[in-house]
Order: sequence, then structure tokens, then C-alpha cells
Amino acid sequence: MKNLLFIIVIILFSSCNKLVLDNDETDSQTNNFEIFWKDFDEHYALFNVRNIDWNNLYDVYKPQINDDLSDEALWDILSNMIEHLDDSHTSLFDGNGHSYRSGATLNDQSGNEISERLIVTNYLDFVTRVPSEDNLAYGKIKNKNIGYIYLGTMDGENPGIIDNIIQELKDYDALIFDIRQNTGGDDRYSARIAKAFSDGKHFIYTVETRNGLHHDDFDEKTIEYTHLNQDMPYLKPVIILTDRATISAGEIFLSHMKAFEHTIQIGDTTAGDFSTVSNMRFLPNAWHYRYSIQKVLLPNGQSLDGIGHVPDVYIKNTEADINASMDKVIEKALLYLWDEFQIE
Repeated sequence: MKNLLFIIVIILFSSCNKLVLDNDETDSQTNNFEIFWKDFDEHYALFNVRNIDWNNLYDVYKPQINDDLSDEALWDILSNMIEHLDDSHTSLFDGNGHSYRSGATLNDQSGNEISERLIVTNYLDFVTRVPSEDNLAYGKIKNKNIGYIYLGTMDGENPGIIDNIIQELKDYDALIFDIRQNTGGDDRYSARIAKAFSDGKHFIYTVETRNGLHHDDFDEKTIEYTHLNQDMPYLKPVIILTDRATISAGEIFLSHMKAFEHTIQIGDTTAGDFSTVSNMRFLPNAWHYRYSIQKVLLPNGQSLDGIGHVPDVYIKNTEADINASMDKVIEKALLYLWDEFQIE
């Protein structure tokens, strides 16, 4: 069926699928705006979840559009329009290194609220990095019988390596699992990492993909469960540290982990961006963009998109805390383990 947005030709180039616009599309500021708005209208998944009146936004921004508009002005209009979505899975790119990500201000700011150097220097007796995995390391908290794992992405080669790590850390009385600044990745990777801590099978969420022209057109729900673990899961207390940049598959990992009785979330609320993103979409002017195409719902039907996982114990660092060589989030986790379990 011919897509009303554009005719797509899929070609293989450098092992990637590249989407190419039909040459008949007019490259004008008006047409670029119309294509952009209409594509979101027909495929973006979270208008109802995020309480967005997309038609009203058309009425607001369309009068500002004409073919004499500068590229800079059009960029500002499209960026302002998607900012209303507050969805950092939704991004606009100009093809020359300039991009805009919706709702990213708090997420980006949190990068100043954590320091790898500080954690390694002040809080760990040792740290072992895993060469095969992106941004995975583990160690031991100084002068405590508490293990520590840091995972900065859900996009590595071998999530099963977590079993080997747990074997090394299994004798510690508790673990701190730090997923602050986790950039997401593959939900299957998240599920496999979480399996190492599984206390059983739990219904955790459903997934639906937008599949029609109406904002409430979705395919059948897929039900997701935590994985059973027949081996030797780690069932002692696990503290999961989060911040505003814990996003996407990082939040899916947290959905698994929070289903287990022995885990607790400490830190800041997560980003609140759970959906899978679309393939790259292209405008006639060569700008390109992506957006959310699914909704993820808790068993009670609630969506955490735009909300995030709210921590059991809220605390966050400031940039001043980091500059003063203190990670209050780790300090709070250690205090919690002592107060609740007398673990140190």
C-alpha cells in the first residue's frame, strides 16, 4: 500500500537499512511541515498517553508556516512542536550534526550529578571492567561486605556474562546495582540481566504497537513477564540506583527488577520513555527524525511514559555534591542497607 507520507525504497547500505524519499516530493517549507505533522498524526503512539492535542498544535503552528520561511525558523517550529510531547525518544536531525531531542533538559542535566572518577576513587575497593560489554563494571564497596555493579547501557554483546559476575559477588550480603545514566538499548538484554536476580515469574507490563490512522489504533497486546531462573539467582538485598537519564531499556530493566521482593529503587525518578522508536523518517529537505511507536502499560493499565519509575527512596546529587566529592545517592543506599538489614 502506498504510504501517504512518502514512497519508501529500502536499500542495503553499509549493513543498514536506509529509507529514501521519492523524488516527486516537493521540497518546500510548507510541504516539509505538512509531511512532518501528518506522519506523527498517523504513526506516533503516545498522544493519548501524554494527553497531547495534536490537532490543536497544528492550528497553533500552521499559521507560522510559509515557503519564504528560513530553515532556522522552520527548525524552531518543528522543535517547539515536538517539545510538547516531552518524549526523548522523539528526535529531529538536520543531517549536519545538529539535532533536537524532545523533553531532554532534565535528562541531560543529570550528567552533572554523577562522577565515575568519584565512585571509583571514593567508594570502591576495586573495580573490574568487562571488555566485551559496553559500560559494564563491578567491584566492592570500600570497607563493606557489599558488592557494586555499574551498567551504563543495555546494548552489549553478551548479557549472560552477568551470571559470571554474580558468581564472583555472591558472597556479599547485598548488592548496589547502579543504572544511573543508562542510555537504554535492547529490552531483551535488559530481561536477561534481570534474570540473574529473578525470584519467579511475574506479569510486569503489556506492549501495543500503533497500527492505524486513528490515535487509538493499536495491535494486540503482548504480555511480558519476568524470566524464571532455575540456576542460582542472587536473592539477597539489591539496591538499584537511578536518575533522570535512566531511560528506555534501562527502565524496562527496572520494570523487571522492581517485580522482585528483594529489590528497592533509590535515587531520582527515571526518564519516563519506554517505547520502541520508529525507523528513521525523512523529509524532502533531507532532515530526518524518529518517534515512539508503542505504548507500554503496567498490569493495571497505567502508563509510565511521561512519568517514569518513581523511586522507593528519593534522593539526588547536585553538581555541588559531586564537586565536594560526595555521592549522596550511594551514601543513602548504604544507610538504607544498615537501617533495614544491618548490612555493612
